[in-house]
Amino acid sequence: MDGVLSTTSTASTGLATVTVELEYGTDLDRATSSLQTAISRVAAGLPDDVEPEVFAGSLADLPVLQLAIASPADAATLADRIDRGVVPLFEGVDGVRDVTVTGAADPRITITLDPAALAATGVSPAAVTTVLQDNGVVLPAGTLTAGEQTLSVQASSRLTSVEDLRAVPLVGARGAVTTLGAVAEVELGAAPATSYSRVDGQPALSVGLTKTPDGNVVDISSDVADLLPQVRAALGEGSTATVVFDQAPFIEESISGLATEGGLGLLFALVVILVFLASVRSTLVSAVSIPVSLAVTFIGLQVAGFSLNILTLGAMTVAIGRVVDDSIVVIENIKRHLSYGEGRTTAIVGAVREVAGAVTASTLTTVAVFLPIALVGGLVGELFRPFALTVAIAMLASLVVSLTIVPAIASVFLKAPEGQPDPAGLALEREAAEAAERRSRLQRVYLPALRGVLAHRRWTVAGALAVLVGTLALTPLLQTNFIGDSGQDTLTVTAEYPAGTSLAAQDARARTLEQALQGVAGVETVQTSVGSAGGIAAFAGGGGTPRATFALTLADGTDPEAARQDIRSVAGGLPDVGDVTVATAGSGFGSSTVDVLVRSDDPDQLAAAADQVQRAVGDVPGATDVTNDLSAALPVVQVTVDPAAAAAVGLTEAQVTRTLAGLSSAVPVGSIDVDDVATPVYLQPTQQLQTVDQLRAVVLPTASGPVPLAQVASVEQVQAPSSVSRVDGQRSATISVTPGDADLGTLTADLQSAVDGLDLPAGVDVEIGGVAEDQGDAFADLGLALLIAIVIVYLVMVATFRSLAQPLILLVSVPFAATGALLMLLATGTPLGVPALIGVLMLIGIVVTNAIVLIDLVNQYRERGRPLAEAVAEGARKRLRPIVMTAAATVLALTPMAFGLTGGGVFISQPLALVVIGGLISSTLLTLLLVPVLYTSLETRRERRERKRAERRVRRAAGASSPEPEPVPVA
Repeated sequence: MDGVLSTTSTASTGLATVTVELEYGTDLDRATSSLQTAISRVAAGLPDDVEPEVFAGSLADLPVLQLAIASPADAATLADRIDRGVVPLFEGVDGVRDVTVTGAADPRITITLDPAALAATGVSPAAVTTVLQDNGVVLPAGTLTAGEQTLSVQASSRLTSVEDLRAVPLVGARGAVTTLGAVAEVELGAAPATSYSRVDGQPALSVGLTKTPDGNVVDISSDVADLLPQVRAALGEGSTATVVFDQAPFIEESISGLATEGGLGLLFALVVILVFLASVRSTLVSAVSIPVSLAVTFIGLQVAGFSLNILTLGAMTVAIGRVVDDSIVVIENIKRHLSYGEGRTTAIVGAVREVAGAVTASTLTTVAVFLPIALVGGLVGELFRPFALTVAIAMLASLVVSLTIVPAIASVFLKAPEGQPDPAGLALEREAAEAAERRSRLQRVYLPALRGVLAHRRWTVAGALAVLVGTLALTPLLQTNFIGDSGQDTLTVTAEYPAGTSLAAQDARARTLEQALQGVAGVETVQTSVGSAGGIAAFAGGGGTPRATFALTLADGTDPEAARQDIRSVAGGLPDVGDVTVATAGSGFGSSTVDVLVRSDDPDQLAAAADQVQRAVGDVPGATDVTNDLSAALPVVQVTVDPAAAAAVGLTEAQVTRTLAGLSSAVPVGSIDVDDVATPVYLQPTQQLQTVDQLRAVVLPTASGPVPLAQVASVEQVQAPSSVSRVDGQRSATISVTPGDADLGTLTADLQSAVDGLDLPAGVDVEIGGVAEDQGDAFADLGLALLIAIVIVYLVMVATFRSLAQPLILLVSVPFAATGALLMLLATGTPLGVPALIGVLMLIGIVVTNAIVLIDLVNQYRERGRPLAEAVAEGARKRLRPIVMTAAATVLALTPMAFGLTGGGVFISQPLALVVIGGLISSTLLTLLLVPVLYTSLETRRERRERKRAERRVRRAAGASSPEPEPVPVA
């Protein structure tokens, strides 16, 4: 099949699952069809009673809301009330695709033979096993043609009730006719439990709601909450319906928090503009870009089909500080030109013309850095493409607003000099305004510093390099992770038990842990699931390992990490509750554990190597909840039939197996439709075997008389694995490790060192996967995206400056911006993860914008004939205020996100904001001091080369124009 990344299979008694992992973006309907076709090709080679099923699903198939329903009524009555009264209510909610009920026992008809009645009537037990094959089956019996009409003939009639089944006739050995009900007890009941489900200790059924692609999680949650009174009324008195999982509160809290932080950022950005421009009118004119840009962004998201979620809203919040930058540069330049005494139209047109090229280039560089996100595959690409598109739309909208709407509004609201000034007066007024600028506090600090670094260019560059090298030396201290903890208020506790533990024993142990979990501080609800529900639930993992799962809902304000530690402490103090692990409930961001995959074709070597790896991994600092999915040996009674001995008495191996199956457990004999529902029918053994000795004593019926089982088969108790797992066709074991802290990178490196230090047998392969592999793939993809982004930014600047050398000066700001980002992450103890790397990607576009604005003006002055030193000093002086304003506006706009004031979406927004703030601070200092130094050095060398070339041309021209000397006559 195309698009298959890996296959994982687990085979256990009575069940085998094969999980096929597909590439992101694969069409699931087409993949399902391909899988079904592939299975149909090999179906002929499978045993007769094997019925493969294909389940296709993705994150969108996970429930967005889950309820646990408990009632004093019996399970069958409760299930019927839910199917008839609750499911239709939820299916009517707008946006709900499917409503599933789990935990309810399936209906089942059981036939229990009466040995005395069978003996009295002479009916053999074998006749009962074929009762549904001989009765109640509608078969075609040909056709009848009368004139022009042809009629189909059907013989027999269907069995549609337990009464019909009881009335089925049976013929005894002496020809007497009796009924099934006379020789057996036929009852409609529930299938034996294979799992138990409870909420806060009370038996419960689980109802899960999945949404349509266009469904709104928040609206679904709200509508379901409104329906709960009707649900309780439909369930009857004493019933409870508890929401145990709901994505909506987390989404609402995150969106509300991000909106609040965005509003605070907007306010801070406006304060910066007001402080620097000291003009309410100028502030309001530049602030227009924010609502207009965001409105255009909303329209763009709607057209692109993206929803308003944590990532898109986080992108808008991040963009608030940037969308105002272009308008700040434009309005600041307009205000400067007006202060020079120029007329309104002249000032506005001249000011916009002066910065239009720089503003356009700087915005395009910021947008262009997100183009490589399209090349990032997997989970990271799926998550951050909407983020990148949101920022890109907002930035492009802000560019258009700054060059069109802002000048238009400025022409109406900003004050301009009255009358038409004469050129002499205009020159005097400009000189006075520039003198006033030089006396400002900002320029009094900056100009001496600029003159100092320009006078000591080599020392300045050396100092900058020393800072860069020193900062990079701190890199080993930086923690790394993948995406981080999403902060959801749900935890999953898993308790695994020894292989072969009965369901009753599992339930008894689970109740002990369940009661302890209810007493943990901050735990609001405990939903318990013991055993396996089968079907698609088998894909949840575990294979044949007996386990219980507890879904915990935490109270508001509870720290999930503190709750995890408390749960581990409580579970560690309880005897005989199994191997307990604690993890954050799935947030849709992939695996949360580091998985060490051990592979070998030799089962003994695999078991020894897995045990060796598990012990080594358990000693690694930061490794918690270390588990090994290689199932322990399970005692199994092995009956080995001797084909020759069985054939000698008229039996086959299959006949012996079927006879033993009917003696040890209920045997399916078919199904009938009860109330239009296919209901299986099982034949219950008259006396179920309990011990190995009873099995050995079984007597097999044959045509020549009874034959003891021991005559045709050997019976012995052996050790066998309860399940066998394979990855890509090779037997495997997975040792899973839950990171104990946020430093995933160090843990992965330590695990790799521990594994590399092991003396493993030949033929054993060990590799590290899980969240560590996800992190490695994401970092590699984003690293490539960063390099491509730098190339794109360089090309944009080459087109802007029409120079290959000058853009290199501006690109120097990128590594120095990284120093600020690194120091900020280290100072705050924030790990470097995917959100932080997205911040670095965004930073590449941001840090060069100020340098573009500065160098563009310097080049304009150079083109007008100003000397190099004057052009650099004057350009840097005039771009000081807009550069500081844009940097301060962006930094303060991101400050609420950096502090995580509301906690909304903090796992993505906070690292990103910290990286941008730290990088922007360091890059601003670089732009104002180091860029002029590098530009001056570059242009000085260029001018020196041009002078030398000019001198050579002059000398060559002088030599060509001088007359040749007269020949001297020889005497």
